[in-house]
Amino acid sequence: MTIAIIGATGQLGGLTIDALLDRGVPAGDLLALGRNAERLAALAERGLRTAILDLDVPDAVDATAAQLDGVEKLLLISVGMPGQALAPRGTAIDAARKAGVKHLVYTSALEAPTTILGLAAEHKATEELVTASGIPATFLRNGWYTENHQQEFAGARERGVIANSVGDGRLANAPRRDFAEAAAVVLTTPGHETRAYELSGDVAWSYADFAATAQEVLGTPVRYEALTPAQELEQLQAFGLDEGMAGFMVALNGNMRDNALAPTHGDLARLIGHPTEPLEVTMRTWV
Repeated sequence: MTIAIIGATGQLGGLTIDALLDRGVPAGDLLALGRNAERLAALAERGLRTAILDLDVPDAVDATAAQLDGVEKLLLISVGMPGQALAPRGTAIDAARKAGVKHLVYTSALEAPTTILGLAAEHKATEELVTASGIPATFLRNGWYTENHQQEFAGARERGVIANSVGDGRLANAPRRDFAEAAAVVLTTPGHETRAYELSGDVAWSYADFAATAQEVLGTPVRYEALTPAQELEQLQAFGLDEGMAGFMVALNGNMRDNALAPTHGDLARLIGHPTEPLEVTMRTWV
């Protein structure tokens, strides 16, 4: 059985490949597709089949379908920049249908069909494209990665303060490795077709909790300062972000303030067969 991974050269893709190999999938049964030639070469040295993938060229559907010939299962990691992602994902889905892929697994966003999270709109639209394709599919609706907060942890270490507009909003995070393990489980065990999994950490924490945990890990004082959205916008622009990116970050933190990433469904722990990694454990790897 051949398993293909689109987005194999990204962080989640690499960890999923590790998880698949750990589960006993032969390297020769994995097809890694991505843009980064250097990372693909490293995967080829481990015995994987690899190919450069460009979903933006005019004949991308036919070219990608040819690369997917003989593939039974496809993991489509949510490639593409926000606001520009639906077209390349649609190309990948069309190619999978043309190639006769029997099971498509897509990494979506937590509660994509109903969430207020602005980033989820393209994920919802992608899920609709997958469903319309007729390919038996599984949606892995991934929550927020703990690693997304590593820069804030570094700031806490340097300045002793974390300041943003999330306020009392809570986040149920888990590290990428847990999400990658879940993808590997779905790709290697039966019964996941036509299902959607809401994947998030077991515990939802606030930024006050984050600061307290950082203080425990670092052994130095760390406090959380809640900003208004206007204050945060001014702060981000002072840090050098342009108005568009600063506004995007403020809107994202507003979604977090409204608990868009707080749900703890338990699907992730059930899939991987163990609790998700606690925030403190991940933080200690950053010291």
